[in-house]
Amino acid sequence: MRMIPLGLVTVAIFGVLLAGALEQKANKTDSLAALKSRYSNKHVKSVDHSKLPALQRKFSSPQEVTEACLSCHTERGKEVMATSHWNWERLEYIPGRGVREVGKRNVINNFCIGVTSNLEGCDKCHAGYGFVDNSFDFHNEKNIDCLICHDNSDTYTKGLAGMPAPNVNLTLVAQKVGRPLKSDCGTCHFYGGGGNGVKHGDLDQSILTADREEDVHMASGGGDLDCVACHTAENHQIRGRMYSVASMNTGRATCEQCHGEAPHTDGVLNNHTARVACQTCHIPEFGRGDATKMTWDWSTAGRLKNGEPYEEKDAQGNPRYASIKGTFKWEKNVKPEYVWFNGTADHYLLGDKAPAQRPIPMNRLFGSADDPESKIIPIKVHRAKQIYDPVNNMVIQPKLYAREKGEGGFWKDFDWGKAAAAGMKEAGLPYSGRYEFVDTVMYWPLNHQVAPKEKSVACVECHTPQNSRLAAVTGFYMPGRDRSGVVDLLGLLAIAGTFGAALLHGAGRALARVRRS
Repeated sequence: MRMIPLGLVTVAIFGVLLAGALEQKANKTDSLAALKSRYSNKHVKSVDHSKLPALQRKFSSPQEVTEACLSCHTERGKEVMATSHWNWERLEYIPGRGVREVGKRNVINNFCIGVTSNLEGCDKCHAGYGFVDNSFDFHNEKNIDCLICHDNSDTYTKGLAGMPAPNVNLTLVAQKVGRPLKSDCGTCHFYGGGGNGVKHGDLDQSILTADREEDVHMASGGGDLDCVACHTAENHQIRGRMYSVASMNTGRATCEQCHGEAPHTDGVLNNHTARVACQTCHIPEFGRGDATKMTWDWSTAGRLKNGEPYEEKDAQGNPRYASIKGTFKWEKNVKPEYVWFNGTADHYLLGDKAPAQRPIPMNRLFGSADDPESKIIPIKVHRAKQIYDPVNNMVIQPKLYAREKGEGGFWKDFDWGKAAAAGMKEAGLPYSGRYEFVDTVMYWPLNHQVAPKEKSVACVECHTPQNSRLAAVTGFYMPGRDRSGVVDLLGLLAIAGTFGAALLHGAGRALARVRRS
């Protein structure tokens, strides 16, 4: 009779737990259904621009297209001119350095180094026309390039000085504008740094034809999302600021904005999200579509064959050597490295004195286990060798691009001394006349190429003493990876105590049975 109430209690407890689990699973299913429903209906244009009277004409300049756009979208010009896509810099607070102007105009990177002295080639990705030197008028809204982001014809390309390529039909493109497509964003973000897949390990042209195995969000067989589904905008201020040029933890695009803070039905997994970024588990490798550039050695650039520049490619068709840029190493399906990150960063700015640290960090991602705002994130680490002034202790901004020989551009003259002198002069910085090459490093957080959940990182890949993915992430105790004498002793005592209690209980029952008999 005594066992009946205990059994009923056990059944009741199990029922409550089961009901809670089923309710949580149902809520999760409903949440996923709502999320899928939210993005399954593709955006439908509310305006057919091909019918607008202002666009029924032949345009003799791209500025005329902009004037036509602003004749209806009257205040959009002011919005665009307040963005970093237009200004290429913004005021940022950098820990330890105070408020600084930070952006493409003054950040040195690990790839084509910097835009100063190279604007005519770099401004193909500027949201404007004619930004080639300091005379550019950032207050003239007629120079805004609306088409670079809003072309839906897939025919718009930019050439020198940020102007449309000569073969672009401006009337056709103007009549087919709309919400930005993946191909619009990818025009700059897939090819940044000098080619496809160069900068980002998780963004390249394969996104346009990706399958679900490569990217569950972007693939046509997955979420089939455009970039703007997550990188939403208000007054042209786009959520999702780039870690290469943004120092403050504001305006980021996050997984949680769609999936919430507790996206799993398993409570143990949800507990991880407080200190482990979603990307850490759900991006097991990067470069899963096209290969990504992992190293770049500028010191080998300048070799010629018969007096002419040349290029060599690897077995996959990626350039492994180019006279104008040096030697590269490309990789596919790369396991990320991991760091603590709280969303704030520092950058090597044009004219900074180089720290004693080698390799010189082109950016630093702040965070630690002791910082409650920090999470463990996956990163691509890009390593390079760049030109450096040992007398002034400064990474050099060389002049790379030039239209003609004799202007100092390395890509024409193949003379590092002239390129260094010309570049630093245009940047308004001193140059000692001496140069050498120094190792540099840059860190790129990974956010794209999210794998299907069944391909996510397994628990044992981190919670293991051998070759843990998180072996280099320190400052905390991880079960299965770390050894602690105190924790191990307490664990052994707990196990011994459990067995001891069970044995004592069994012995007591046996002794009681003997006494009764």
